[in-house]
Amino acid sequence: MKLFIASDIHGSLYFCKKMLDAFKGEKADRLLLLGDILYHGPRNALPKDYNPAKVIPILNDIKDKILCARGNCDAEVDQMVLDFPILADYLSITVGNTTIYATHGHLPPPKLPPLKEGAILFSGHTHIPHFKKENGITYLNPGSVSIPKEGSHHGYMLFENGNFLWKDFDGNIIEI
Repeated sequence: MKLFIASDIHGSLYFCKKMLDAFKGEKADRLLLLGDILYHGPRNALPKDYNPAKVIPILNDIKDKILCARGNCDAEVDQMVLDFPILADYLSITVGNTTIYATHGHLPPPKLPPLKEGAILFSGHTHIPHFKKENGITYLNPGSVSIPKEGSHHGYMLFENGNFLWKDFDGNIIEI
């Protein structure tokens, strides 16, 4: 299974379209969204082409491909307009013999189940791509689709056959 992992769209129609073009181009099986889909949040500047109302239908068009965890900017009112579940604090997926957990990253660890050796945890929230392996657990952050921070790129991550790859929307591989 090929997973396309993205986080923090924050209502940007421009970057949501770029993300979906990349998703289609990568021929991934599933789009794993790590939250903060429609609202930009009070601490962030408006992202390019901020238009949550137009982001809604283009994500709903691929609802059968999306898995999503709730971000700190996602709310019940967002769930009313999106046709796929967005309010889970975390998701658990098994790919082969690997257990993958996905969360936004704003909740303290007790909100997650205990992670066992060999597990993978995807989280967003910081808007900064990240990779760390500690105590047999792999921690990964794809960065942000629309509002990257600390000089990082607009982009996403791929996970396939146990391999991780970060890319920008021009298709360039990013070293993390």
